[in-house]
Amino acid sequence: MTITQSRIPTSSISLHFIVVGAGLGGVTASIALTLAGHKVTVLEAAPILGEVGAGIQIPPPSVKILQAIGALDEVLSNATFPREFQIHSWKEGKIISKQNLIPYTMEKYNSHYLHIHRADYHRALVNRAIEVGVEIVLDARVNHIDFEKATVATARGEVYSGDVVVGFDGIKSRLRSFILGYEDLPYDTGDLAYRAIIKVSEMKKDPELVPFIEEPNIHFWWGPRCHVVLYLLQGGESCNVVILTPDTLPKDEAVQPAKVEELLELFKDWDPRLNSIFKNIHSTSKWRLQNSRELSTWTHEEGNVIILGDASHATLPYLASGASQALEDAAVLAGLFGRIEHRGQIHDLLNLTESLRKWRSTQVVQGSTQCRNIYHLPDGKEQQLRDMKLQISPPKIGCPNRWRDPVFQEFLWGYEAFDEAERGWAEYKKGKIAKYTFDSLYDEVKL
Repeated sequence: MTITQSRIPTSSISLHFIVVGAGLGGVTASIALTLAGHKVTVLEAAPILGEVGAGIQIPPPSVKILQAIGALDEVLSNATFPREFQIHSWKEGKIISKQNLIPYTMEKYNSHYLHIHRADYHRALVNRAIEVGVEIVLDARVNHIDFEKATVATARGEVYSGDVVVGFDGIKSRLRSFILGYEDLPYDTGDLAYRAIIKVSEMKKDPELVPFIEEPNIHFWWGPRCHVVLYLLQGGESCNVVILTPDTLPKDEAVQPAKVEELLELFKDWDPRLNSIFKNIHSTSKWRLQNSRELSTWTHEEGNVIILGDASHATLPYLASGASQALEDAAVLAGLFGRIEHRGQIHDLLNLTESLRKWRSTQVVQGSTQCRNIYHLPDGKEQQLRDMKLQISPPKIGCPNRWRDPVFQEFLWGYEAFDEAERGWAEYKKGKIAKYTFDSLYDEVKL
C-alpha cells in the first residue's frame, strides 16, 4: 500500500484536545490529532480499557486511515482477509449474489477489506495511542461541560480544560444532550442482534459446514424479518455469527443471555445448514439495536465542542460501516486541524468538520435502514424481484447487494478521508463553508 503518515499534516501551533470516549473512533482521533501536532487527553468512563462484542469488518477507507496513523501492521497481524461476499437464499441456501474482495479491493481501491475481533482492533489502536504519547484517563465519566472555557468535569470531581472538546462518547452520548440543551436518548429500532463465536475445530466435524470454513468468505442469508451473517476470525480458528431478528427483549433490558434453542426455532424453516451451525454455539447473547435521530447540529453554537462517531450519527449495522464512519470522522478532524494557522480558526474548523462529514454519514445511516428493508423482505413478489435483480450481471445502479452496486460501492469504498480534509481546507481558505445538502443515493433502489 502507498498510504503513509505524511498524509496527516503537522500544524504550526499546538492545541490541547479533550477527547471524551476511548472507543475505536476516540482512540483513532487521539492518535491522528497527536500526529497532527496537538496534545490529546482522552477521558474514558469505564474503569478499564477494552471492547465488548465479537467480529468487526474494516472496509478500505478505514484501512487507509489505519495505515496513515501507523496502526495497520498490528491490525493486519490479527486480521482475516475475506475473499468475497456471498449471499445465500434463505430456504435452499444457494448462492444468489457474489462480490469479489481479493484481489478486487486492492486493484480498484488500493486497499484491503478486513475482518478482526473487535478487542484485537481496539488493542492495536490503544497500543499505538500510547506509543505516540496520548494521555488516557480511565474512570472519568463526564457529567458537566463549560462550553465557554472548553472545560469538562467528571463524576469524581476532576476538571480538565483544553482548547477543543471532542465527544466520541457513543450512542448514549452525554455530550450530545449537553450540546442540544435537553436529554436526547437513543431509540429502539425494533431489531436485535444475537452474537456468538464458534470454534472452527467444532464445525470441521460436520462435512456440510466445510464450505463455510475452507475459505474466509462473508456469508449472508436474507429472509423474512431476519438475516444471518457469518465469517471467519483469528486466523480462521473462530467463526463469527451475527443473527438479526425482531426485538423480543423486555423493555428495561438492552442485553440478555440467550439460548441456542431460540435460534433453532426461529430458523427451523431456513437453510438446514444454519441449524447445523447454530448447534455449535456454546454461548450467545442478544443485544437490542438502538439508534439516534438526525441532529440539526454536531457543534455547540459558541463553544469549541463537537460530537462525532455514534454520538452524532449512530447507525444500524446492515452496511457494516458504523465504526468506519467514526474513523473517517477522526481522520477529517485531524486533517483539518493539522492545517490550522491560528486559534481564531478553531470554531470554523469544527463547523467544517461537521459540514464535510454530515452528508456522508447521513447517507450511510439512511442506507443501513434501507438495507434492513431489502434484506428482510417477506416471501412474495418483492422478494422474488429482489433476487432476480441480485443476479443481473454486470450489476446495475440500484442492485440490492449494495456492495455490488457500481455507484454505491464507489461511494462506500472509494472515500478518501484525508483527501476530503484537504479539499475542505482549500475551500475554507477561499471563504467557503457550505452546509451539507445531498440527493439520496437510494432514490434508485426500487424493488
